[in-house]
Amino acid sequence: MATFLYKLGRLAFRRRHFVALIWVALLTLAGVGAASAPPAGNSSFSIPGTEAQKAFDLLEQRFPGASADGATARVVFKAPSGEKMTDAGNKATVEKTVDELSDGSEVASVADPYTGNAVSKDGTIAYASVKYDVSGMELEESTKDALEDAAQQARDAGLTVEVGGDALQAVPETGATEVIGIAVAAVVLVITFGSLVAAGLPLLTALIGVGIGVSSITALASALELGSTTSILAMMIGLAVGIDYALFIVSRYRAELAEGREREEAAGRAVGTAGSAVVFAGLTVVIALVGLAVVNIPMLTKMGIAAAGTVAIAVLIALTMIPALLGYAGRRVKPAGAKGRRLGRSRKSEPKPDAPKPDQPAGQPKANLGTRWASFVVRRPLAVLLLGVIGLGAAAVPATSLELGLPDDGSQPTSTTQRRAYDLLSEGFGPGFNGPLMVVVDAKGSDAPKDAFSDVAGKIEGLDGVVAVTPPAPNKGGDTATITVIPDSKPSSVQTEDLVHAIRDAGGDIEAKTGAETLVTGSTAMNIDVSEKLNDALVPYLVLVVGLAFLLLIVVFRSILVPLKAALGFLLSVMAALGAVVAVFQWGWLSGLMGVEETGPVMSMMPIFMVGVVFGLAMDYEVFLVTRMREAYVHGEKPNQAVVTGFKHGARVVTAAAVIMMAVFAGFIGSSESMVKMIGFGLAIAVFFDAFVVRMAIVPAVLALLGKKAWWLPKWLDRALPNVDVEGEGLRTGDERGSGPDEDRELVRA
Repeated sequence: MATFLYKLGRLAFRRRHFVALIWVALLTLAGVGAASAPPAGNSSFSIPGTEAQKAFDLLEQRFPGASADGATARVVFKAPSGEKMTDAGNKATVEKTVDELSDGSEVASVADPYTGNAVSKDGTIAYASVKYDVSGMELEESTKDALEDAAQQARDAGLTVEVGGDALQAVPETGATEVIGIAVAAVVLVITFGSLVAAGLPLLTALIGVGIGVSSITALASALELGSTTSILAMMIGLAVGIDYALFIVSRYRAELAEGREREEAAGRAVGTAGSAVVFAGLTVVIALVGLAVVNIPMLTKMGIAAAGTVAIAVLIALTMIPALLGYAGRRVKPAGAKGRRLGRSRKSEPKPDAPKPDQPAGQPKANLGTRWASFVVRRPLAVLLLGVIGLGAAAVPATSLELGLPDDGSQPTSTTQRRAYDLLSEGFGPGFNGPLMVVVDAKGSDAPKDAFSDVAGKIEGLDGVVAVTPPAPNKGGDTATITVIPDSKPSSVQTEDLVHAIRDAGGDIEAKTGAETLVTGSTAMNIDVSEKLNDALVPYLVLVVGLAFLLLIVVFRSILVPLKAALGFLLSVMAALGAVVAVFQWGWLSGLMGVEETGPVMSMMPIFMVGVVFGLAMDYEVFLVTRMREAYVHGEKPNQAVVTGFKHGARVVTAAAVIMMAVFAGFIGSSESMVKMIGFGLAIAVFFDAFVVRMAIVPAVLALLGKKAWWLPKWLDRALPNVDVEGEGLRTGDERGSGPDEDRELVRA
């Protein structure tokens, strides 16, 4: 592989005009496609194989025209202090609002509070339910404006009016912090390279890659039913890996220049060596993201595949456009150790090697921080290992209290009308009113459907935790009925989850007695089923992703213990990151700093999503750092010295890459969408734990303890595995191959 990528790098360097033209054309094509594509339609949220989805599909069949997937709105009214909603003036205002809402072209129905028993017992709060023919994402702006105007007119009449439901659902915004994250990345790159030109290359290529990826997603959003969160996720991951991959190759290019090679040769070798690490690092990310398909939630599958496509683009751009841009930059990209006059001392002004420190061998340049740190770790490996493991273990403790759920209006900021409507409904009708359960009774196989409907309603009324049960509402055929159940607990509570299971258990007894099947659905039941499905899929997903990546890393490192150590280190970092997420978003630690206005259960898909994404990103640093160690060991260095050499060449770059990735992810904490905010924080803290604790401390400590055993591979497996030559052995000249102790080379061959 190194030889192929070496040739590709040299070709891109020589044919830079052609390469640049191709990528600019692709960016233009994707941009035109995004601009001319129809707006994204309904991003349906389905969970095949669950009871809630089965009931939803049954409603579509038995209640045609009911718009089961249509948007809903609850316009909540509260009377002024000392008044009632039943007062003549307030009642007239509400009825006028209901009439105005009924005139909308996309409105299916509007329920009058006074005829639908939607006034609180104390008479101070009432609500009107609005049902639309299309989903919230498909509603026209004029329809949303009409809803807001009607509410404002009622406010002008003296009532407190708020609007809940998904009719006013807005595309999430990421906020200015995303730009700050990119600015931080730019500063880190300038410090790392000491050159504005070299620093600009990774940023430019990452932005081009993200532009192509996100524009392609936008262009296909309507056809593939991709939600707005999909493009945000692709942007988040694409920016992070795009900058990092380009950083790895530019850094290696400068190192090759420092060894005296010509620029085209240096570009070829940089792509052949660091590019090999980029390919395999990218493959682990793609495997992790595409593997989300095993969960069998279409929305999650689409998100994973779209983000994986953006990562693949980032890899291709790093391998082709970076060497092309290096050709354009020419001498403006300095060798490692040399800086532009405006940004630091030139190479000529560096301390001369013939003035060593007392603890420094004569004639040797001063060791960099990575070398000094690695030397310390290999001298005290056990202490560093224990300290790192204990620290991550302590950070993971909150994860033992993990509660999972999906966000509802109760998790919205208090500044939103959806959240204020949620609170008013809780005040007037109880917390469970915000998460009613819809029970669907399929009596097609029953001899007495009406009796079955009554039996189900009576059985549910007798369950604990039920506030109200509406009379069964049968369809025209009389074989199916819906029953609305109001719990006495809020939608995201454990008590509501227990009630859903209790209704389903009771339905099993009724089916055996009457032949009528009882199904529970609604947004609350759907959320519960999603959480359970994600929990059940976590272990199979972990086995699949880690197993495939483990096999991939065996090929890369030609070792059994190094990939095993990488996987175990990842588990430590992801558990510590989950602990941090629980501490902030569930317990409320530092919630004000993170802009978390309402604590509650952690998003259901967070654990499995973090497992996938963090594993892929963690392997980036593992591959880049450890391949330099493997390269040094294969070329004849002792195991501990190879660890130090790997840090000498890779620690600075990995540190910069981690800081950049953390800055990019942290930039999404400013998003208005709670899901994006939580993902941004979780990935940022996970990169911190993995890069600075696992890869920078635990990895060198374990390798130092294992010594030569770390690179052990059974001979039969060594013969069976393909030789991908990540170390670039095929690129070395005869003189380069001849350097190094013979006994060590013989040991490697054995």
